[in-house]
Amino acid sequence: MINLKKDKVNKIIQLLKNKYPDAKCSLDYKNPLELIIAARLSSQCTDKRVNIVTKKLFEQYKTLQDFASANLNEIETIIKPCGLYHTKAKNIILLSKTLIEKFNGVIPNTIEDLITLPGIGRKTANLVLGEIFKLPSIICDTHCIRITNLLGLTKSKNPQKVELQLKKILPSLDSTLFCHLMVFHGREICKARNPLCTQCTIYHLCDYIYSYLKIKCNNIPL
Repeated sequence: MINLKKDKVNKIIQLLKNKYPDAKCSLDYKNPLELIIAARLSSQCTDKRVNIVTKKLFEQYKTLQDFASANLNEIETIIKPCGLYHTKAKNIILLSKTLIEKFNGVIPNTIEDLITLPGIGRKTANLVLGEIFKLPSIICDTHCIRITNLLGLTKSKNPQKVELQLKKILPSLDSTLFCHLMVFHGREICKARNPLCTQCTIYHLCDYIYSYLKIKCNNIPL
């Protein structure tokens, strides 16, 4: 079963690479600090909105020390459009202070250390590992979880379980790219509310479409 899924996921990656040759992280950033802050802001918010907010945020706060010594109310005012701004603002200041005090101002390169930072979970940690350090990583956002379940590659809604299941079948060199491909495909074709199955490049590799067609055909009166 694992080998079959490995073969399947390799086909999916190749087809989606051709479909989305420019697939990459959707967050705008110029350095590791900007990425980790943008990723924190993206929780329950679109990347498009985050990019609008961070443009102003990163113009005003440029260094780790700037964020560590920032006024909480000022940060809240800027990031308010991202939602959950009270918690996010506190996390941004606290993680900046933690980076200075615990990691000498350097963003760590292990998931174990990254998830000790305030507000940083496995999804953001994996994004940092893949984008900044070019290490094999699996970024389990809502697109990745939903689509890999539909494809039959995973069987869970739990991000960490999905991450572990994908780790067994994804080629390590393409694992980060695979997650970006899921995002691009989820936004354009495999939409949560109205999937465009007839326009899908990988429909023939999708468990959901076969199950749907089987049910539909069984309900057709003879």
